[in-house]
Amino acid sequence: MSHILVTGGAGFIGANFVLDWLRQEGADGIVNADKLTYAGNRKSLAAVEGDVRHIFSQTDICDAAAVTRLLESHRPRAVLHFAAESHVDRSIHGPVDFVQTNVVGTFTLLEAVLAYWRALDAPSRAAFRFLHVSTDEVFGSLCPADPPFSETSPYQPNSPYSASKAASDHMVRAYHHTYGLPVLTTNCSNNYGPFHFPEKLIPLMITSALAGKPLPVYGDGLNVRDWLYVGDHCAAIREVLARGRPGETYNVGGWNEKTNLEVVHALCDMLDALKPKASGSYRDQIVFVKDRPGHDRRYAIDASKLARELGWKPAETFETGLRKTVQWYLHNQDWVQDVLSGEYRHWVAKQYAA
Repeated sequence: MSHILVTGGAGFIGANFVLDWLRQEGADGIVNADKLTYAGNRKSLAAVEGDVRHIFSQTDICDAAAVTRLLESHRPRAVLHFAAESHVDRSIHGPVDFVQTNVVGTFTLLEAVLAYWRALDAPSRAAFRFLHVSTDEVFGSLCPADPPFSETSPYQPNSPYSASKAASDHMVRAYHHTYGLPVLTTNCSNNYGPFHFPEKLIPLMITSALAGKPLPVYGDGLNVRDWLYVGDHCAAIREVLARGRPGETYNVGGWNEKTNLEVVHALCDMLDALKPKASGSYRDQIVFVKDRPGHDRRYAIDASKLARELGWKPAETFETGLRKTVQWYLHNQDWVQDVLSGEYRHWVAKQYAA
């Protein structure tokens, strides 16, 4: 069986990709390397426990020797790099972890992959791909009338998180330009869906609403994001891996610009319909809190290159994707309660204390 190597495959997007990949008929096996930090969860992979096509390894991408062993043992035909520290709020309080994982970790992985790729025979070297999963946040903030980000938009990161991801993007690009490593980069908009760690906006609102807690909205709630259902993102990555041109970047977006307040209102209204309270609306729990430092006002993605070159378009609208997400959280409360550890509760209380 041929394999692909996935880094960060126990995180939100990585785990969804692993599960989605293995549902495809005739799919390669997956070697799943994840450090299992606070956001990595083996229980998200319960559906493939015991599946011979899925090999899990608790591995830190900063450990060069461990990464090299995985490459040499399993001989993957591609590496898909999801592993990253990804939460802006945490990067403001503790940027060192973001530099270590996103910058040093990506560099360490690239070095190991380059050595592995160079040692392959000519046909295997030609077929090999390194796909780097990144974010639209590297492009900075848009004004209301600005056009959406394209693949040629200048990098203007504004948080320690986005700066660390920008650095990793540049390293990936450099390894293609300098060494010829066949890389692909995707920059996605805000993902949502099953298995999302509940410190990000949508799962935080769902879990807090159901617990009867305040729903904290930063500032005036009018910051705009483009929302992408995670299953659509996984499908886009499969297309880029299969048919993307080495050295190219592809933006992946949902064509769903919404203010944070619009998202929270939509969630409350959906919960009112699917799991109504004894009295009142979940909207009654909304509270406005002090804004995040350096909070980018608007992101928007132009995903037309991906549609034009590879024929990908999102299958879900914001409404259908949100309904699937809310229903998943309602039906998987055991997973949610397991994630809501003491450490997580303390972090949320500290973050939104004001």
